[in-house]
Amino acid sequence: MTANTTRRRPLTVSDQNLLTGIASQLAVRITNAWFFEGIRQSEQRYRTIFESTSNPTIIIEEDTTISLANRPFEKLSGYTREELEHKKSWTEFIVPEDLEMMKQRHTMRRLNRESTEKTYEFRFCSRHGEVKNIFLTVDMIPDTTTSVASLLDISERIKAEEALKKSEERYRLLAENVHDVIWVLDKNFRYTYISPSVENLKGFTVDEAMAMALEEIYTQQSYETVKKVITEELEHHAVNGPDPARSRIFETEQICKDGSTVWTEITASILYDENGNISGFLGITRDISERKKAEYEKNLLEAQLQHAHKMEAIGTLAGGIAHDFNNLLMGIQGNASLLLADIDSDHPHAERLRNIERHVRGGADLTRQLLGFARGGKYEVKPTNINDLVGKSSEMFGRTRKEITIHLRFEKDIWTVEIDRGQIEQVMLNLYVNAWQAMEPGGEIFLETNNVVLHEEFVEPYHVKPGRYVHICVTDTGSGMDEETAKRVFEPFFTTKELRRGTGLGLASAYGIIVNHNGIIDVSSRKGKGSTFNIYLPASQKAVSEENPITPRFVEGSGTVLIVDDEDMILDIGKEIIERMGYTVITAKGGKAALKTYRENHSSIDLVILDMIMPDLTGGETYDALKEIDPGVKVLLSSGYSLESMAKDILKRGCDGFIQKPFDLKALSVKIHEIIEG
Repeated sequence: MTANTTRRRPLTVSDQNLLTGIASQLAVRITNAWFFEGIRQSEQRYRTIFESTSNPTIIIEEDTTISLANRPFEKLSGYTREELEHKKSWTEFIVPEDLEMMKQRHTMRRLNRESTEKTYEFRFCSRHGEVKNIFLTVDMIPDTTTSVASLLDISERIKAEEALKKSEERYRLLAENVHDVIWVLDKNFRYTYISPSVENLKGFTVDEAMAMALEEIYTQQSYETVKKVITEELEHHAVNGPDPARSRIFETEQICKDGSTVWTEITASILYDENGNISGFLGITRDISERKKAEYEKNLLEAQLQHAHKMEAIGTLAGGIAHDFNNLLMGIQGNASLLLADIDSDHPHAERLRNIERHVRGGADLTRQLLGFARGGKYEVKPTNINDLVGKSSEMFGRTRKEITIHLRFEKDIWTVEIDRGQIEQVMLNLYVNAWQAMEPGGEIFLETNNVVLHEEFVEPYHVKPGRYVHICVTDTGSGMDEETAKRVFEPFFTTKELRRGTGLGLASAYGIIVNHNGIIDVSSRKGKGSTFNIYLPASQKAVSEENPITPRFVEGSGTVLIVDDEDMILDIGKEIIERMGYTVITAKGGKAALKTYRENHSSIDLVILDMIMPDLTGGETYDALKEIDPGVKVLLSSGYSLESMAKDILKRGCDGFIQKPFDLKALSVKIHEIIEG
């Protein structure tokens, strides 16, 4: 078999060079293919990232042309990518006010990449003219003059920040102009904020107040209150956890810069951080000085009203006791007078009987004080110069108490007052005695008078009318009184004196007399600092009347007298006494019996002596019935009470006179004679 074989020609150098060139070109082509495929794949990978980012992102060339833009930037700008890429300059989207700044940074970034800011804010203007606040992050692509920029729309955040800033400004403006003091403490109880109104409230500047510790701000008692509230709130937090809605309201007395104090109301709550831990305390301090003053005045008014009601009730009781006691004294006085009338003045029992009469007068003085406290009326009211009365009474008292000094300071043209001189003298004497008993030898009493005009707010608690008053002030240098004693000083039978030194009726009687004169009496005192009694009596336009004292004398007479009383003892004693004067006496027990007797005998009865207080018919009712029987009836009112409003009303209706039990022979004889004889 024959085989075909091809003989190979050996490669020449030329052939080898050719093959080497071909191989080199092929290797280059293969290498380039691999390189460009990598670039393509890398570019595709980075474009995918570029497109998928949620923030608007662009690539900017050195001449500010946008060479690449993602879809979020399309939405932000209002242009399509075809309209943007290689056609639009970056600067077209910058508001004019920010353009120069952005150009400078664009240039500087290419000159010195590291020293140029990479993040900042500017304002972006879209195709439709809508302006957005943008936060820009920009940097250079390494080894190029191209930059990549990512844009974040912060318009809503800027709006929120501006709204918050305005809100904060409003609240700061409110805090700095509100009358209340707003403050913040940190958890170590150091002030971090105090509103400027603290200076109006307490006199401290904000810096001075901020530097103060809690114990420097409050009085001791109020500081204890603050500590107690803080302790309670911390304990509540420890047990119950955060409670942002919880607050506490409490009152404190704070110390001002000038050393005075001011009452405040604090509303405080705990501040918490984001983890619910205590970060501090927020509070509002309000000036409640006026409210505390109003509360004090209200409480004072209520206390005065309660005191007035209590005194009125006690006065009613005291008046009843005095009335019954005067009836008893009338029996004693009458029997003593009758016995004295039957014996010679040198009789062994005469002096004892006179002693009985003196003791009866002492008892009558005691009941007079009771009746004075009971506001039982004024005996005889006359226009009076109070300077004369106070001067004479103090001079008389000073003669008996030479161990004390009395100082007088009277207003020259003092206004006239309409008073029962005997009762007001009794008031002054009681005040002198009270002052003397409160002082050691060498003590001083200061008496002062002046004209004053009292306004509605001053007189309202005392239930008297505003207007012109005469003021009498009695001040002593004695031991003074504590607050509790001063509150009770006008109560009957209340006394701080040792046994047998006083009855406890003097100041109670003074109170009743002054109130019955439509006046005011009060006391101010401090322990160890003496006492001051202030009396205000209504001023009068009438001229002062002069006193003409008359010495009583026993007067006999004739005629028929009807005695009307509900007490057998008074009827028996009265009958016998009046018969000693020369009169014929008829008695009637009670008002109904009196009317029956008078109807039967009115033509022969010259005078009716009528008791005021009787169980079946009162003195007033009996008097009116007597007037119906005989309009010309002559009536002398008689009562264990003083000349109270009921008796005064009867006197105004035409009654002929009044006499208070216990009365003696002389006084009664004069009264009877004056009325019968006309």
